[in-house]
Amino acid sequence: MAALFSLILVLVTLGTGLIWLLDKFYLAPRRQQKLAFASEQTTAELPEEARDKLVQEPWLVETSKSIFPVIAFVLVLRSFLWEPFQIPSGSMMPTLLVGDFILVNKHEYGLRDPVFRAKFWDNNDPQRGDVIVFKYPKDIRVDYIKRVIGLPGDRVVYRNKTLYLQPKCEAGVATCPGLEPVQSVEVNRDEFFQNGTPLMRLDEDLAGVEHDILINPRRPEPLRYYYKQQGRQTGDWVVPEGSYFVMGDNRDNSTDGRFWGFVPEENLVGKATGIWISFEFDRERDSVLPSWVPTGVRFSRIGGID
Repeated sequence: MAALFSLILVLVTLGTGLIWLLDKFYLAPRRQQKLAFASEQTTAELPEEARDKLVQEPWLVETSKSIFPVIAFVLVLRSFLWEPFQIPSGSMMPTLLVGDFILVNKHEYGLRDPVFRAKFWDNNDPQRGDVIVFKYPKDIRVDYIKRVIGLPGDRVVYRNKTLYLQPKCEAGVATCPGLEPVQSVEVNRDEFFQNGTPLMRLDEDLAGVEHDILINPRRPEPLRYYYKQQGRQTGDWVVPEGSYFVMGDNRDNSTDGRFWGFVPEENLVGKATGIWISFEFDRERDSVLPSWVPTGVRFSRIGGID
């Protein structure tokens, strides 16, 4: 859907822009020539109504000139600067909730054309802990949002609800880092629930990036569904060059890299940077309001993303 919208936006911008240029350099001069010719054919001054009719812009030209600046601005803003994104699920709880509307920085990881997504300008690379929006590797028509856990060359292990990380050993380094557990401290167990089960909220320190995660202590690890990397044990992955390993903060309710593998660099859309509005959708069972109608605004959630 996002790709189709981008294509339509580009086509409308090109169409209205071409019509505007055609009028400026060809049609408008032609109308002025007709006005001058008509004036030469009569000794009396042409009535104002007749003059206006001769130089009047066609409806298509008038409409194109009116909407082209607006459409072009939206295209540049959405394709190269910032794009709004709605959180569709609870996979990033507690960091992001259903009903959060976020801004995605489209130029943080370089610029791509909005149709074919060919990169034409490099910028920064994703860092551990970044919350990113990307094209789902199994279906690039769908946008996903997760947190970067592993960079190219990193080893990532997830066992018994514990995350382990071994950063890539850089060339020329005498002592390579070992596999270490990512430190976390329990915050509470009475804030979030899943099917009646209280979830553990933990403060996790991912290479200096602190954020909260949720763990369901009663849910077993679905090891048989994990992505099995060739030559490695289940739950043990080494991130290939040019790719990233991502996970949701709601660890037991997230379909992420543990299940389908890695995010290629060309699938990156941008970095999630802030919540610009957040709607509450909780309602009583007997409510007559449609499910898509918000019941309130969570002003306290507006701001940056950890």
